[in-house]
Amino acid sequence: MTHTVFIDGAVGTTGLEIAARLAGRPEFALLSLDETRRKDDGARAEAFHAADFAILCLPDDAAREAVTLAEGSKVRIIDASSAHRIAPGWTYGFPELVGRAAVAGARRVSNPGCYPTGFLALVAPLVRAGLLPADWPYTVNAVSGYSGGGKALIARFEGAPLSEGHDIAWRGYGLGGGHKHVPEMQLQAGLAHPPLFAPAVIPAHRGMVVEVPLPRAVIDIDADTLRNALISFYADSPVVRVAQEPPADGELLLRAATGASDALTLHVFGGAEGIRLIALLDNLGKGASGAAVQSLNLMAGLDETAGLRL
Repeated sequence: MTHTVFIDGAVGTTGLEIAARLAGRPEFALLSLDETRRKDDGARAEAFHAADFAILCLPDDAAREAVTLAEGSKVRIIDASSAHRIAPGWTYGFPELVGRAAVAGARRVSNPGCYPTGFLALVAPLVRAGLLPADWPYTVNAVSGYSGGGKALIARFEGAPLSEGHDIAWRGYGLGGGHKHVPEMQLQAGLAHPPLFAPAVIPAHRGMVVEVPLPRAVIDIDADTLRNALISFYADSPVVRVAQEPPADGELLLRAATGASDALTLHVFGGAEGIRLIALLDNLGKGASGAAVQSLNLMAGLDETAGLRL
């Protein structure tokens, strides 16, 4: 059976990466709008009503408008924006956390954010197991490749002359708080308080490191207990991997030219000062396009890893 898929916002980074993962797969046929029609609401509405699945790769407001255009259709929607991540009636598209059956049966799926994917993969299972407190003020330190920031940020790192910011080595942002990922992190991890989120962008096209430090003076638990709990939780996941041993050289690297990957790797490091929970992922993979395709596979009744880069 062939399922028709409409990617609304197909010319953006996330849309292009999704299309690449679906290319050559006979299970799916892409519905495309040419350049003259891709922003025409009438043409888009027709595509929504003709498709089995739609994936929204749009800014938040545009994603909400797209859902309105799809009203009355049979289309099942995956929204890659942050517009519906805490909205009622939407299933959170993290099958390892919410259950594969929940995603498979959903009509409206909201793709997790890239940073929340790393944070939630580390923290949510441990809070559920009672190994970490739900009422502790967590901090999240994270760096990402610039490709997740859209065309403007990509231009700042790649295409602009030095006088316009092409020499950026580190870009910290969200310094005043209120980042749009925070409500998603708090809700999906079941936390009493919003975590303190410190994101930054570095001159790597893709890749992401998300760290949650647990000071020993506050949370006294050993690293092996937390690591074994994560290993057990993700035992049946073909996408999420938990490192059982630390790297031989004691280092984790994010390379400027790292390749595409839809996997998510979790590390637990322990020391005298405390524990460092660290997630490594591709912000365009499990952090965006790979997650959307994983959910699409489940919704279409297919192997969840089909077309993924693992």
